[in-house]
Amino acid sequence: MFCIIFILFPLLAVERVLAHGFLSQVVIDGTRYSGNIPGKYEGASPIRMISTIDPVLGLTNSNLNCGQDAQLADIVASASPGSNVTFQWTGGADGGEHWPHETGPLMTYMASCGSTSCAQFNGSSANWFKIDELGQMSNGSWYQLDIMNGDSYTITLPKSIKAGGYLIRHEIISLQQAVNEGGAEFYPSCTQVQIGGSGTDAPDITVTFPGGYNETGTYVPDIYDPGFQYVFPGPPISNLAAPGDGAMAAALSSAAPFAASSESVTIGGGGAFPSGTASASTSAASASAGTSSGSNGGAASPASVALRCRVKKPNASSTMLGAAGLTRRFGHAIMSSWRHST
Repeated sequence: MFCIIFILFPLLAVERVLAHGFLSQVVIDGTRYSGNIPGKYEGASPIRMISTIDPVLGLTNSNLNCGQDAQLADIVASASPGSNVTFQWTGGADGGEHWPHETGPLMTYMASCGSTSCAQFNGSSANWFKIDELGQMSNGSWYQLDIMNGDSYTITLPKSIKAGGYLIRHEIISLQQAVNEGGAEFYPSCTQVQIGGSGTDAPDITVTFPGGYNETGTYVPDIYDPGFQYVFPGPPISNLAAPGDGAMAAALSSAAPFAASSESVTIGGGGAFPSGTASASTSAASASAGTSSGSNGGAASPASVALRCRVKKPNASSTMLGAAGLTRRFGHAIMSSWRHST
């Protein structure tokens, strides 16, 4: 047993070196906006720049609202009710690697900036409502694995949302260390948008960050147990994002939305994205975008179909990350078995 543990530690250390990342780009109705590399301002962007790729730790951390030391952004991007918003996550200090994690949910919140321009709005006073959540596939693995493989993630804004300025808080929670209390790693991001249209609807339930999460969905000691079923943290899906309204239309796809085209305009910052070839396939989502029961006491209902284009050309870093992920899962399984046998 000690020999096995000794062998695992160096591989787990590799994972720790590559274990962080950030939201590098968003596309809103075909317009592409690049974010800034954390701590390195390079150009105007609607994505609020954070100071480091390190995760936010702790349920009471003030950085849970928009990320590590998030700064007000220069641009407020235009959007409409029902707009498609695509998010691209990258890893490494300069954004040149794939996202490094595969365990945990993706969630999206919004908050009204009220009468203040979102370029001056303080995220710590925001009242957030959840419009999207995506967790496990039907086989028990996580959709975050697709992000690790280079895919982007697309959500649809609520169709009846009241016109005005909003922050979009798109977040990945990495749960590979959440077998321990306080081990969840939070990667929140905030993008500033101005939504037009004639909508008048407001959310029914809002939360603040910090304050929106407890140990449900963030402390999961049984996450590596066979048959594990995840319960999302935070509030239930907002009334604004009811499936009948056409919201929650989430899709995973390759980096194609970020390729140059006549309909795409690059604005701002320096987030890079590794290239690769992709082929399309479809699959049904299990615990994905949809509704949740009560105060999120059960798993979300399945979405109809999610489009997923998997990057087929691995680079050296993604191969290392895949090995580290397998090592972590086997390591947890071995340690769990050892604890139960002693």
